[in-house]
Amino acid sequence: MTSTAGTADSIASTVKVLAFDIFGTVVDWHGSIEREMQALYPAVDGDAFALAWRAGYQPAMARVMRGEQGWTLIDDLHRSILDEILPRFGLAHLSEVERRHLNRVWHRLDAWPDSVEGLKRLKTRFIITTLSNGNIGLLTHMAKRAGLPWDCVLSAEVFRAYKPDPATYLGVARVFDAAPSQVALVATHHDDLAAARGCGLRTAYIERPHELGAARPKDGAPQPGNDLHATDLIDLARMLGC
Repeated sequence: MTSTAGTADSIASTVKVLAFDIFGTVVDWHGSIEREMQALYPAVDGDAFALAWRAGYQPAMARVMRGEQGWTLIDDLHRSILDEILPRFGLAHLSEVERRHLNRVWHRLDAWPDSVEGLKRLKTRFIITTLSNGNIGLLTHMAKRAGLPWDCVLSAEVFRAYKPDPATYLGVARVFDAAPSQVALVATHHDDLAAARGCGLRTAYIERPHELGAARPKDGAPQPGNDLHATDLIDLARMLGC
C-alpha cells in the first residue's frame, strides 16, 4: 500500500459511489476460462485459448465504436470471437448448444479470493456498483453465482457506450445524482483509470498480478495520477475505513 492516509481519508469523506471494473479487477477471467477448458476440452491449451478469446475483445468493441457495426452486447461480441477462434483450437465441430454453453463461461467467472469480503466491507460505507462493458444479464448471472453483493449493476449496455467513452463514467455520476468527484473507479487497468480521471472521477488501482495467468505477471508498480493503490479489495476496504 503506497497511497497516503490523507488521500484515503479524503476519498472516504467525499466519495459516495465506488464503481468497479469487473473483468480482471473483481473476477479472474483467465483462470476461470482455463479451468473450464481443462474440464470440457482437456486436449486444448486453456491458457492460450483464454488469451486468444480475450485478444478479440478490444478490436470487436472498436468496430462498434467506429460505427462499422451497430450497438452489440458483449455476450454477442464474445460469441463472434469464439466462433472465429474455435477452428484454431480444433473445435470447429462444436454444436450450437456446445457453443452457447461455452460462450456463457463469461457468466460463470470466479471471483478473486478477496473480492466478496472486500466488497461486503466497502458496501457498509459506499454505494458499490459495477461499471463494466459486460452486459446486464452477464453481470447479474455472474454476481448471483459468485456472491458479489452489488447495490446496483451498471453496464455499457445502460449507456450504449463502451468504456473508455466518457458517457460511461459520467453516466454513473448521473445515475446517482452525484458530482464526478463523488464517484471513484476501482480497476486494475491504468487506461480505464486514466479515462475516468479525465472525467473528474477519483481512482483506485487494484493489483492483480495474475490477471493474464501465472506465467505472465503484471507490473503492479504504482503509477502517478491514481488516488489510491491497493493490493486487493480487502486492502482497499481497510484503507477506506471499512
